[in-house]
Amino acid sequence: MKKIVLSIIMIAFLAFGYAVNGGNKDNNANNTPASTVTVSGSVVDFNTGEALTGVEISLEGTDQKVYSDFDGYFSFKNITPGEYNVVASFISYKNSLIENIDVSQTNDVSIKLKAD
Repeated sequence: MKKIVLSIIMIAFLAFGYAVNGGNKDNNANNTPASTVTVSGSVVDFNTGEALTGVEISLEGTDQKVYSDFDGYFSFKNITPGEYNVVASFISYKNSLIENIDVSQTNDVSIKLKAD
């Protein structure tokens, strides 16, 4: 009899907890920003204009980093609007720093890298 009563109480607590949470198991769902933007662009060689593949592009102040594809294109998704510095680095090329890009205004970034 005690086992049945304890089982009913446990089920009641679980049902109450589920109802309070609104059925949402992901507690981080309410912490996402209201609006985000996508920042994309391309990376080319400064002298030849050729697309560069595998260039590391990062946003300073975040842990976000992407690599350019075979056509030199890259894209950051779900970025909080604001100002960022964009850094591009590639073997045998000088690093490129583009400062204070307002991603709520500019969503397209063109990067030209110079060879070392």
